[in-house]
Amino acid sequence: MFDALTDRLSDALRSLSGKGRISDENVRDAIRDVRTALLEADVNFAVVNDFVKAVAEKAQGQEVIKSLQPGQLMVKIVYDELVNLMGPVDTKIYTVSPGPTVIMMCGLQGSGKTTTCGKLALTLKNKGLNPMLAAADLQRPAAVEQLRVIGSQVGVPVYTDDSKIAPHGHVAKGAAVAVCKAAIKYAKDNGRDIVILDTAGRLAIDEELMAELRDVNAQVAPHQVFLVLDAMTGQDAVESAKRFNEQLEIDGLILTKFDSDTRGGALLSAKVITGKPVKYLGIGEKLDRLEEFRPEGMAQRILGMGDIVGLVNEAMEKFDQEQTARLQEKMEKGQFTLDDYMAQMTQVKKLGPMGKVMGMIPGMGELSKNLGQNEGLIESQMGRMHAIYNSMTKKERRNPDLLDGNRRRRIATGAGVQPPEVSQFVKQFEMTRGVMRSFTGMGVGGKMKAMKQIMGGGLAGLAQGTGMLRTKKGGHMEKKDRNKKKKR
Repeated sequence: MFDALTDRLSDALRSLSGKGRISDENVRDAIRDVRTALLEADVNFAVVNDFVKAVAEKAQGQEVIKSLQPGQLMVKIVYDELVNLMGPVDTKIYTVSPGPTVIMMCGLQGSGKTTTCGKLALTLKNKGLNPMLAAADLQRPAAVEQLRVIGSQVGVPVYTDDSKIAPHGHVAKGAAVAVCKAAIKYAKDNGRDIVILDTAGRLAIDEELMAELRDVNAQVAPHQVFLVLDAMTGQDAVESAKRFNEQLEIDGLILTKFDSDTRGGALLSAKVITGKPVKYLGIGEKLDRLEEFRPEGMAQRILGMGDIVGLVNEAMEKFDQEQTARLQEKMEKGQFTLDDYMAQMTQVKKLGPMGKVMGMIPGMGELSKNLGQNEGLIESQMGRMHAIYNSMTKKERRNPDLLDGNRRRRIATGAGVQPPEVSQFVKQFEMTRGVMRSFTGMGVGGKMKAMKQIMGGGLAGLAQGTGMLRTKKGGHMEKKDRNKKKKR
């Protein structure tokens, strides 16, 4: 995510290292590189000009504080301006009393609108609310059925009326409004406090589409209107947002396919061009992959600084808190078993792809790139580790020291792997256990350093690309000289 932008900005700001003062000349050079990086990221031209102008005005002639280097001071200035560019944002969904609170979702076909309706419903459900979905996209083939399936997957009811479905251009006038009103009545009668309306989309903005959406907006009077945009379409997404906002007065934006957006132009331009904040980011295909947008965290990620606050918040939402508390207690006592190791690995998987997780830890940017490039391999290797664990007896899990050659061969056969992979799995566990034991009596800083060692050691091994066995730095095993005589 944004690797090219992060690299270009890092190079631009690194050019100031070693200088005692931020001068007009070196600011000009750095600003030129920042400007190029943003334009290459498909950020709107006017937004780029205003951004670099603000950075230049703040940086010009600033004395470097003793505790900072010029590059660090410039990073701080760019960080502040990125936060200003994207924020402020309030991601809370404010409910009304008496309910239900009505959220209208709109967007073009292919933007991921219907899936995002399900993701938002799951997010709200996890916050203790009782949402429901309403299928008001009546002319896209299979749109209603798609929402039904998504509703069943997230455990949320879906209001539908199949009698009003018709081919494109033949939906009766007022049908979408009727479905939305009936869904709101159903919500009132059944104690649902939020209704999410999945409205119609088109391949492009046209008057027929906007007339239907204006009709729903006027007659249903939703409390919030969110526009779903495909982040990968860059400036096209921003232009669509501008036109939707002119017709509907939207309250916020949700950018989808964000995990595949390598440039970032839509995110960095949307707020300025539309005047509306980005509220959520779709960061994967799974229905739990909707992230509340934090400008501070995103600015940190763009500058390669990680986003530890975002990672902690996500962990608090997705981790089994009771299990985490038990593990913490065992760590404090210096205890850490193979069962704990695998339970913790299962918890970490809930946070999403390993490359993304590592990218949110300060100082782990380079490793996160390696992990991202080997994402499919890492998921496969973690599956193999679970297979090895499942092939062990309870006695072996409690005491891995029992694993002699015969046991390792038996476990490997049961897991469908080679015996050396069983040995590597045990070594990784023993390394992690050693670090965990050293947690006892550590301060916060020491624990963070130790966690980097765990993540950097264990996951880097998985990212090498040749299975669970470590390789040479070049990523391959050296060829054996088969002509050498064997030692007697």
